[in-house]
Amino acid sequence: MDRCADIGNKISVAESPRAGLNWSVLQPPCYVISDSHLGVASPAIERSLVSFLRGLEGRAGSLVINGDLFDFWFEWKSVIPRNSFRALAALAHLAESGMPIVWIAGNHDCWGDEILRRDIGVDYHVGPWNGLIAGWRSRVEHGDGLRVSEDRGYRVIRPVMRNRWAIGAFRALHPDWASWLANGSSGASRVHRARDEGRGLRAIGMAELANDPSLELLIYGHSHVAALERASDGGVFANAGSWLDAPTYLRITTGRIELREAREGSAEGDCLNAIDRRPEESRAHP
Repeated sequence: MDRCADIGNKISVAESPRAGLNWSVLQPPCYVISDSHLGVASPAIERSLVSFLRGLEGRAGSLVINGDLFDFWFEWKSVIPRNSFRALAALAHLAESGMPIVWIAGNHDCWGDEILRRDIGVDYHVGPWNGLIAGWRSRVEHGDGLRVSEDRGYRVIRPVMRNRWAIGAFRALHPDWASWLANGSSGASRVHRARDEGRGLRAIGMAELANDPSLELLIYGHSHVAALERASDGGVFANAGSWLDAPTYLRITTGRIELREAREGSAEGDCLNAIDRRPEESRAHP
């Protein structure tokens, strides 16, 4: 029997106005993607991801983008990066259909503002997101800057990157020049898996789960290393991986968390791993 066989979660996409959405409660099935780096990803990867997003309509209850959807994102008053168009159009269509979409800022797309929030309709969130995903008490964080030694240099420049005066100065540049500068300065972190193969973020995640027994699900991105693992204390550590390497994603329902790999042209995929909610956890969430 397929470990990822459907356990009966059927969804009905909400038709209520987006102003009434509860962004801290995401309905099942919730799909999670991260680290697609569109703009440097190949055209084939972009087509695959856009096809995946289009296929979520009527199938997903909610969507989480855990950072770095684009390799570079910035909002001028009337200009956005050209290579974002197809993915943003797909997201806007999902949002208009009533689907809640939470976008966690990554280290490559941390300059989101009103275009994402107002025009596209996503909940663009800087910093960790805490809430319920399909009934699992969850925290979602991109994971950049968390490792003690490896991320020391990045932690120094991150406050400068997110300073409003620095952002204003960057916005004063012509978009073509600004995009050229940004793309030329971030090459190393966009195409490579973490040198430690994700072990650093995994260790931090396991420690977080051990320190907070109420936390049932912790999701990181950033390392480009897909993961789904139950900690010794019962919490679940997960990472959706990077579409630069393989089209992997998480699918979360009330009773199961799945790591899947998308099939070409489809919003469904093959199961790579799955973790079921334990009976005692199910009783705690009627």
